[in-house]
Amino acid sequence: MSDFTGKRVLVTGAAGVAGRAVATAFQAAGATVTGVDIVEDDAPWRTLIADLIDPYGARTAVAEAGVIDVLANIAGGFTMGDDIVGTSDDTWDFMMNLNARTALNMCRAAVPGMVDNGGGKIVNIGARGGLRGAAAMGAYIASKSVVIRLTETLADELKHKGINVNCILPSIIDTPRNRADMPKAKFDHWVSPQAIADVVLFLASPAADAIHGAAIPVEGLS
Repeated sequence: MSDFTGKRVLVTGAAGVAGRAVATAFQAAGATVTGVDIVEDDAPWRTLIADLIDPYGARTAVAEAGVIDVLANIAGGFTMGDDIVGTSDDTWDFMMNLNARTALNMCRAAVPGMVDNGGGKIVNIGARGGLRGAAAMGAYIASKSVVIRLTETLADELKHKGINVNCILPSIIDTPRNRADMPKAKFDHWVSPQAIADVVLFLASPAADAIHGAAIPVEGLS
């Protein structure tokens, strides 16, 4: 594990299962962690409550966090939908806001400070599903595809400014909610939250300095 002593890390979605695993791993590696979520969280690191769908909420969170060396955009979620013809505006907007707009707003808020500080690392959370379409998942897939393209674009814009931008593409993450929704699945084939954290920390480490705009599959056995 890389040593993040002296690094200041901002983790969005830190009250969720994956976000908590990422924040815990960074703290264990010596980082000073700030967690951001829309709900209150009793955590062993500094926590901020913010609506990251709102650009003002993202800017406020970044301002309160102070200097950021690593931004881990773990906020996001999944919902099944109808077919495309039956997909409501509310479902489409919900997925786009939760997955794509939160990442966009946080990157727009954090990047200027990273540039001023001479560099940084950004790790976004996409999804394997963002690579191709599938029935009844159009809004979710489209939102995660946006995250991948956003990552590539930012990486190209920022690589000469000392900022690495990459994303991970999990398959099904082993969470209590997913187990409840799919009780007959093979849970040991899913991706553990710790595995998510391991890859995020790698991409935030000096070992990934040469990696820009990558979309790293994190699939377990699923």
